[in-house]
This record gives sequence, C-alpha cells and structure tokens, in this order.
Amino acid sequence: MTGMTELVASDLYTVDDLDAMPDDGRRRELIDGMLYVSPAPGWAHQEMALALYRLLHGVCPSELRVLAAPFAVRTTLHDEVEPDVLVARYVDLTLANLPVAPLLAAEVASRSTRLYDRNTKRAHYERLGVRSYWMLDPTGPGRIEVLELADDGSYRAVAQASGDEAISVERPFEVTVCPADLLTGLRPG
Repeated sequence: MTGMTELVASDLYTVDDLDAMPDDGRRRELIDGMLYVSPAPGWAHQEMALALYRLLHGVCPSELRVLAAPFAVRTTLHDEVEPDVLVARYVDLTLANLPVAPLLAAEVASRSTRLYDRNTKRAHYERLGVRSYWMLDPTGPGRIEVLELADDGSYRAVAQASGDEAISVERPFEVTVCPADLLTGLRPG
C-alpha cells in the first residue's frame, strides 16, 4: 500500500462490511458506499489532534462531549467516518457511535489524507449538515481553517490562523485556538 489514501472500487460497501474487516491500524471509512483506507497517522498529526482534543475538552459545556478518533459517525448503512476530533450533543451519542451529524468535525491533514479531507470529507460533512468543519495542518508552524455551514447549506471560511496567530470561535462553543500551541509536544521540553 502506498502512503496515499486509497479508494477501493467494488460494489457499495456497508457498515457491516466495515465491521468484518481486520483491525490492522488502518482507518477505514465509508462515504456513499465507497471504501476509503488510510494508513495510521504520524506523530505530528497525532500531536495536533490530541492537543486540540485536550483544549476543547477543557472548555466543553456539560451538555456536549468531545471525542477523538477512532470514534465512528455512522449515519447510514453506507456512511461511516471518523473525524480526528468531534463535538456532539451528549443526548445524540450511543456507546458505539454517533448516528447523527456532529456539531463539529475537525480533521488534521497528513500526507495521505490532505486532499481527501479538503474535498471528499468536506463535501460529506456539508451534506450531513455538520455546522462547523475545522481543517488543521501540522506542517511548518501549523495552520487552522474554520468553516461554518451557511444558510444555503454550503461551507464558508470564517477564520484562519497559522503559527502563533490565535483565532476565537463561538461554535460549537467559545474557544480560542492557536495552531503553534497545538504542536508544542513536537519540541523538546
């Protein structure tokens, strides 16, 4: 397998097909019955994703929950994705998955998922009605782009920052994010 996210052509896959696949460290997701397979993420990706999780978890209101991948958003028989970080209403969660659109889906780019996150997953989250979609990039000084669902059902960029710049957002709750702060674990003590 190459380092790129690969699309496996077949008949439409179902979540039952996903459940029957081996647990080999690869991320498998279904969008419209198409199977997407990605290798395990690297250190920079995990550092940024988990630092974002800790930041959001620390200020999350009690009626919401912050979860980190792997945790499935399984909305139909042919759709299951695993955002790197998600925010959902407590009442919407099951012990196994989230069966409705999260309030926030955040994806951290890696070499193998960059285009998939920016195009395929973005379009999927838009169709699902995910109100906030954050795309983060751990390369260089780090970067974040915040997209919000507009009244017409399409995403609009509402904020972006790189390095030591900070942005404050109100959705899904008030929080200030600085990309460089999400990457401090990559530097020695």
